[in-house]
Amino acid sequence: MNKKHLTIKELPVSERPYEKCEAYGPQILSDAELLAVILRTGTKKLRAIDLAINVLNHSTSYPGLKGLNYLSMKELMQINGIGRVKAIELLCLTELTKRMAKEVHRDNLKFITPQSIANYYMQDLRHLSREQVLLLMLDSKSRLIKDVIISSGTVNASIMPVREVFIKALKEEAVNIILLHNHPSGDPSPSSEDIRVTKRMKEAGNLIGITLMDHIIIGDNRYISLKEQGLL
Repeated sequence: MNKKHLTIKELPVSERPYEKCEAYGPQILSDAELLAVILRTGTKKLRAIDLAINVLNHSTSYPGLKGLNYLSMKELMQINGIGRVKAIELLCLTELTKRMAKEVHRDNLKFITPQSIANYYMQDLRHLSREQVLLLMLDSKSRLIKDVIISSGTVNASIMPVREVFIKALKEEAVNIILLHNHPSGDPSPSSEDIRVTKRMKEAGNLIGITLMDHIIIGDNRYISLKEQGLL
């Protein structure tokens, strides 16, 4: 005789995520239990906790919570028990966590400090599967006027259009600019092409009176500032 599959409500109180959270705080919950609370319900054959485990194990490249950052809506809906609504909820959850992490660093953001810039933009760039170039345009007091995406490239390379960078900078009357881009590999070490393009951008800016203050490369919770490295 098969053992009855218990629902969350039928589990001992000590094993129910809602009751555990209320009694001891959310920090006591496992990743799967936290996700089960967000999912709320499972399927006829799966409890919410089992569904949460399936979601966390879905990505073979990035198992666990990290994998949620890489799953598209289409990929989420391939998981048994995840329909349109739950997929949207999970996408919104990952976006919310990115924005919360960004807000933590907002007060410390100084555009003359590479680490504060890297910390602030880290969550936007570190999980991208393609290289993306971000242009920060600053006034004469190094205050942000605007940040824009300049280009999105392939997995291994991106195009950094010098002409487009300075057209945008001139349009916003920027005096200083900073470039950021990510390395999907997680290793922020600059390539020879990164260094070449940076020097070209610096020279072009000098000709028209716009200073390239830095070029920061974002890896997985790591960064490299070409200015700090003496390459700018």
